[in-house]
Amino acid sequence: MSAAPPYSEVPERVRSILENYSQPQELKAERLLQFASVQPRNEDKEGDTETINRVTITHHFVEVPGDHETVRFHYVEAGSGEVVVFLHGIPDSWYLWHHSVAALSSNYRCIAFDLKGYGQSEKKPGDYRHEGVADQMYAAFDKIGITASRFNIVAHDRGTVQADYIAAKHPEAVLRYGRGEQHLYHFNPLLAPQEKIFRDAPWTGVMEDPKRFVVWLYTNAAKRPVSHEDLVRAIQEYSYPGVTRAVPRYFNSSSFRAEWLDRRNRLLTAIKCPVLIMQGYDSRTTPRELYENSRDYLPNSQHVEVAFLPGGHFWPAESPAETVDALHSLLALPIS
Repeated sequence: MSAAPPYSEVPERVRSILENYSQPQELKAERLLQFASVQPRNEDKEGDTETINRVTITHHFVEVPGDHETVRFHYVEAGSGEVVVFLHGIPDSWYLWHHSVAALSSNYRCIAFDLKGYGQSEKKPGDYRHEGVADQMYAAFDKIGITASRFNIVAHDRGTVQADYIAAKHPEAVLRYGRGEQHLYHFNPLLAPQEKIFRDAPWTGVMEDPKRFVVWLYTNAAKRPVSHEDLVRAIQEYSYPGVTRAVPRYFNSSSFRAEWLDRRNRLLTAIKCPVLIMQGYDSRTTPRELYENSRDYLPNSQHVEVAFLPGGHFWPAESPAETVDALHSLLALPIS
């Protein structure tokens, strides 16, 4: 067995930020007071609709073979035409992409999923390896009929870990890949301090209060304001029963290091479609310096570009207009 590659050096700019960073406790306390009255949201039923940015979005559920009998996924859909699938990260849900879904639905069939364990998707125990869940997710794609005609995929944070598996294992089905806010070829454990916090969540209770958890993450990791309404919905989506116990299973099923090695050893070379790498310009955990020469790390992709979005980690919510512009650029990339 070949030796593992060495960790990448943390850029000096980011090392200084990490070493001198102090959590904005007063701001977090102030924001918690703003969301004290937020109440849980009722779960949706098949076919329920809601209007977002004057666009009607429909809620759906699909069951596929899984851990016990089936795994149930929740997703929303709007528009028609070429398919764009959206996957979110922690502590979010499909709603992270609601601005993008609404904006693109005039020309595309937009489908945004809740990852397993999040929102209104399955939360029972089972396989929470990202590869295992990605296989289940792809089965859901197949069941709703989007794999035969091919689809674009756009992902953020933890959703990108699963999207890497989907794009690498099913290159014949993926038209283009918008790869967001995730380590690519470079990694250093200093850039993943949250891993231990999330892994230990069932014992420390760090996720038990959804308001506190969502406000903590957004306050620490966003660099631009996120609307009050968007944070209310993020809290509600993380408040569905079972989410706070299901999500930590991912962090007890693998590690950031294992994900990184899997990318380096087999996934990156298997991705064939055009890729737009989307990163927050001021993201601390995925510093922009580590995305130089990204073309070299995806040698078999038809085309590779990098776009830095204004803001920090949560740029789909921090900079929705700029995110939509980046997605238009992705969807304009030629395919073979």
